[in-house]
Amino acid sequence: MRDVRRLGRLVLDGTVTFLWSVRHRHSVTEPCQEVLTLSRDGTRIRPLFRGGAGRAVPDGFPPSGRVALGDAGLNLHEPGVVRAFVDEAARRGLLERSADLDGWELYRAVAAARAAGG
Repeated sequence: MRDVRRLGRLVLDGTVTFLWSVRHRHSVTEPCQEVLTLSRDGTRIRPLFRGGAGRAVPDGFPPSGRVALGDAGLNLHEPGVVRAFVDEAARRGLLERSADLDGWELYRAVAAARAAGG
């Protein structure tokens, strides 16, 4: 069984390295969240995926790291999915400073990129 808490390393163009991890947050008063953390050179962005109507995050099912909007699902443990989130965040200029982001705002563009083979 693999350790889902370990840091992943994503190297872009042989020079830019991101460290990434996926965590699950429980709350007594709010829906559960999946958190994708992307770190590079002291900057950290965290797309947050809060469960809700039509937005599935794991709470036993689906498995860890799996988030879905309607029928379309993404596995945040897959390096290709993480790369697509980095690419979309870069396209929107979101990698320049540390911030928590609404992951669902990036989701549709990432899912479309993945469906197109990106």
